[in-house]
Order: sequence, then C-alpha cells, then structure tokens
Amino acid sequence: MPENNNGKSGQAHTVEAAGLAVAPAQATSLLIIEDDENISSAIQEYFSRAGYSVSTAGDGLAGVELAGKARPDAVVLDLMLPKMDGLAVCKELRLKAPHMPILMLTAKDDVVDKVLGLEMGADDYITKPFSLRELEARIKSVLRRSRAGVATDGQDEVPIQRGNLRIDPIRREVTIGEKQVELTPKEFDLLRLFASNPGRVFPRKYLLEKIWDYSYEGYDRTIDSHINRLRAKIEQNPDNPQLVLTVWGIGYKFTDAD
Repeated sequence: MPENNNGKSGQAHTVEAAGLAVAPAQATSLLIIEDDENISSAIQEYFSRAGYSVSTAGDGLAGVELAGKARPDAVVLDLMLPKMDGLAVCKELRLKAPHMPILMLTAKDDVVDKVLGLEMGADDYITKPFSLRELEARIKSVLRRSRAGVATDGQDEVPIQRGNLRIDPIRREVTIGEKQVELTPKEFDLLRLFASNPGRVFPRKYLLEKIWDYSYEGYDRTIDSHINRLRAKIEQNPDNPQLVLTVWGIGYKFTDAD
C-alpha cells in the first residue's frame, strides 16, 4: 500500500490476510503502543488469533501506565505518538523495567530515528510498511535474546567473577559487592560478552552484529551510547573507566588486569 504523506495511516498494511502466526508454546503478552487504530487493530487481531495476549494503548502516557500495570513480555512501540513520543516512552520504560523487550515502529526510513531508538534502549526496530510475519519474527527474536541471553564465543552459564563484579548468566543479574546493578538487556549482553573474554578486543561492527543480531551500518554511535550508560552503572569513575576500556579506532575490551 502506498505511503501517506503524514507517514502514519495505512503504512503498516503490508499485512497478510491469510497465514496467521504460529501460536507460541506458552501465551506471550504483548503491549501495542500505537495511535493509528488501523495499525493497532491489525496487529492486535493477528497476534490475538495466534494465541498471544494483546493489550493496546493509543498514546505514550497511557502506554507507560499500562506497561507498569500489566508488565507485558514485550512492547511494540510506535515512534510518533501523542502526549508522549516513542523515544520518551522508551526511555521511561527502560527506567522502570530494564529487562522488558521493546521493538520500535518507525514510519521514517531515517537512520537518525533508528539510531535514536536504539540509543534510548529499544531492542530492535521495524520500518513501516511491514509484514506481520516479519513483526512476529522480530518479536520472537527479541524475546529469545532477552530470555536466553546472547550466545557468544567463550561464554557459558556459570557465574562470572571479576574482582567485586559478579555476573549471573542464568538469573541475568549483575552485582558489585553487595549492590545489585540494574542493566537493560543490551547492557547485560555487552557486559557478559566483555567479562567472558578479558583482554579480547571487540570491534564495533562485531558488537552490533552479535548483540543486535543485525548489521547496522553507520550505527557506531549506538554502541558508544550503550557503553557510556554501562560504564555509568559499573565503573567507580565513568570518566576514567577501569573495566570496559576503549581501544581507539577499533572498539572495546574488558580489562585483563588482575
């Protein structure tokens, strides 16, 4: 279907009328935060008929409130919303529910919007118009990564201890001494990868492909933003990091100092 000039109505309707999604083994709860009723209804009908539990919100403020009450398994979040835009909603949800998977809808084929969404903590994005089959695949992907973590070289399920930093891959918990640190799914996956491979240098492109499961060309700033937020949570002095170190011109590594 052709795009509308406002970039909203009708754009999501590259939607299959036939061939419904395959129901998950256990009911998965989804929250759709989208102000376009046609798009919201199409997504709700598709996933409800497939066995998902779906709730909807028509503006950003209502979405934040409903997410806090319902604690859905995943959130599908539109970028352009009334009352509170998608980026602000994403940031708010990340503060209140760091581990909640968020997939962002954007009507703009604009790298800036995608980068900003990922920087605010979105786990993935999909650009309108989209197929509901593709949306389902993306939702399953973010849920799988959130629940199981990212399978990466040199990692297993035993707790990782680096000084007073402890990472529990099974519980997906991080503690520094006696203090528990709340990390977003992406921050956790980055830290786990780094700490599992002390001294190994990870180029930004490798991190994007491993942690986001896609090749985001030109999205180096996304990695840098996540690293900065991670450092703010685990480093004594984020301006002089001792754990996650920058390798200039390449990427990052975890210290191999004893």
